[in-house]
Amino acid sequence: MKNIPVRHIKDSFFEDRFSIRAIDPMVAKEDLMHALHRHDFYFVLFIKNGVGEHEIDFIKYDVDNYSVFFIRPGQVHQLKLEKGTTGFMLQFTSDFYAPRENPANVVLRKVSNKSHCHLSTESFEKIELLLQVIFQEFSQKQERYKEVLKASLDIIFIELVRQNRNPNKNASEAKLYAQERLEELQDLLEKNIHTKKQVSEYAEMLSITPYQLNAITKALLQKTGSELITEHIILEAKRMLIGTANQVNQTANMLGYDDPSYFIRFFKKQTGLTPEAFRQNFK
Repeated sequence: MKNIPVRHIKDSFFEDRFSIRAIDPMVAKEDLMHALHRHDFYFVLFIKNGVGEHEIDFIKYDVDNYSVFFIRPGQVHQLKLEKGTTGFMLQFTSDFYAPRENPANVVLRKVSNKSHCHLSTESFEKIELLLQVIFQEFSQKQERYKEVLKASLDIIFIELVRQNRNPNKNASEAKLYAQERLEELQDLLEKNIHTKKQVSEYAEMLSITPYQLNAITKALLQKTGSELITEHIILEAKRMLIGTANQVNQTANMLGYDDPSYFIRFFKKQTGLTPEAFRQNFK
């Protein structure tokens, strides 16, 4: 089995860890097909008009008008855009986009928390104007253009966060607090799932109790903290099984399981397939 390719910043056409491209020329004559791969940078699609299919971390989404797809580093995805699709494609590293007064990249974490977002015509047009500014600034590279790029990204990401949150003017402070903690938890899971698998460990990192963590996940996702952790373990296992040629026992070890047979039973219980069967079925 071949490894799923990882596209690196240095392998692309990036300048200063950022790029923007109009989609229109890329699909002017034929469909655009991106086979399964992953990045070490952020990849964002803004589709104004178009048809296609985008599979992100084993979930399939239809490409439709006024939609946004946000891919974080490490996620696996494959993409088909049909001829005639219009919009923009953004690519950048996390260290390029570091909002002022926000060194922890909270805005980036919030906006990348959701892989697919469908916008109203009004919201998309508002964002499209900023994308056109970014495209022009990046093309012309006049004095202090990077500052304009980052300021425009600030506004775009804030708008996307608003859309992703299903705005409710009457949202309580308690619900907003819970949403913040959930976003932090999901970020921690992405970074620590290889070594930490207990609710108590994540609760400690969040400076809350395991009871509070479970209350948050149940209220917002209708899942326990343990169920959410299990989902992330299985997701990362799937990424590794199809993204590398490692043997199952190596995958188990990299995920922190000393006993491969236990990992195989655990994976099959959650998915209905053994790790090797999942890998073969995905080919």
